[in-house]
Amino acid sequence: MTPPEDCRTMAELRAQIDALDADLVARLGLRARYIDRAAELKPAEGLPARIGPRVEEVVGKVRARAAETGLDPDLVERLWRELIEWSIRREEVAMGQREERV
Repeated sequence: MTPPEDCRTMAELRAQIDALDADLVARLGLRARYIDRAAELKPAEGLPARIGPRVEEVVGKVRARAAETGLDPDLVERLWRELIEWSIRREEVAMGQREERV
């Protein structure tokens, strides 16, 4: 990746953003696979899909990381809470605790 300050044209900058977006989507796909595996492992350990303290632990970590990197922690928290809720719904469906949406 070319650092933003080294991009000399909008075309070059947009190409870098597009590549970064593709990487983010790929990483979200990988994260979803981990969520699917969690849905397989949790029942054997007697764990529900939603574990409140874990949710707050994850949010705390991403807020701290956002602050370290100069991102707005409130924005990152909102994004992650949405991602976490989506992940919990996915687990609940896989674990038979929720019907899949049509």
